[in-house]
Amino acid sequence: MRRVPLQSLATALPGHRVSQAQAKAKARELFSGRKALFDRLAGVFDNAGIDTRHVVAPLDWYAGDHGWHDRNALYLEASEALYLDAAGKALAEAGVSADAIDGVVTVSTTGIATPSLEARVGPRLGLRPDIGRVPLFGLGCAGGVSGLALAARLAAAEPGSRWLLVCVETCSISIRLDSDDPAAIVATALFGDGAAAAVVGGQGGGLASIAASGERMWPDTLQIMGWRIEDPGFGVVFDRAIPPFIEAELADAVDSMLGGAGLTRADLGRVCCHPGGAKVIDAIESALGLDRGSLDLERDVLRRHGNMSAPTVLFVLDELRERGLPERTLLTAFGPGFTCASLLLERP
Repeated sequence: MRRVPLQSLATALPGHRVSQAQAKAKARELFSGRKALFDRLAGVFDNAGIDTRHVVAPLDWYAGDHGWHDRNALYLEASEALYLDAAGKALAEAGVSADAIDGVVTVSTTGIATPSLEARVGPRLGLRPDIGRVPLFGLGCAGGVSGLALAARLAAAEPGSRWLLVCVETCSISIRLDSDDPAAIVATALFGDGAAAAVVGGQGGGLASIAASGERMWPDTLQIMGWRIEDPGFGVVFDRAIPPFIEAELADAVDSMLGGAGLTRADLGRVCCHPGGAKVIDAIESALGLDRGSLDLERDVLRRHGNMSAPTVLFVLDELRERGLPERTLLTAFGPGFTCASLLLERP
């Protein structure tokens, strides 16, 4: 892939901040009709490695009886606000106006928007009427890496063009109190909401160059991660096989992607990962032969924000660039499919 500059990176959070202790107490109250199930799984709140999360609604909202209409209405309202916040910050950091953007990639899998989010906020943001639009749904946690890679490929295909990536996820809206599935309680302990945005392309400069990207999708793994489409809303699919699967398969996927770029893991200064959960981070370190604790920024983002799905890895990248990007960084994230998305950044 022709190298493309990453011009800026920004993050945004909704206004409601919830401690893990508050979340556990509220979940215990709301799952009171399934006390045995909750008591069996309550330890996930204590072992998740999460202190606080930001969510799009006050805690009392989650106690209500919400169907598809109410959930999606909140998704649209909250996602539009987060979109404008993150995109505005990314444009300001890049030093470009919205009308200088040639195309936009929008990643979101936690609600349904038709017209898609960039069409809804485009006039308020100042996007041109002839903007290229690529909305992406269904990528889940892999969406931050896959979306950034796609924006880079589109920018590379039209040298000098500028593309805006925006990832918006409101995972907490999918929290369900009517399910006997243990994954419903796990989601209540893990999910947070947030957004991230980046400007890629243009002429030189930037935080880093996007040098290569790749994906690996494994057959017969649809049951590992995703959504079930149910009444009264999405039903989360989390399989306990995720950490051992990562431990067994990640190294080969990463080595294959790096090999295509003529590199090995020894050429990397840092692997920057989506922190899907404490056990997932442990599995990544084990799979890649990293020292325990190497993924400190991933644990810090998880501790402060929980699992926000697609934007989360970009929160980690934002922390890494504040610390100082090494010569080469590999971004990785897992998502439904079951898929590993990877992207190579090189310091300019």
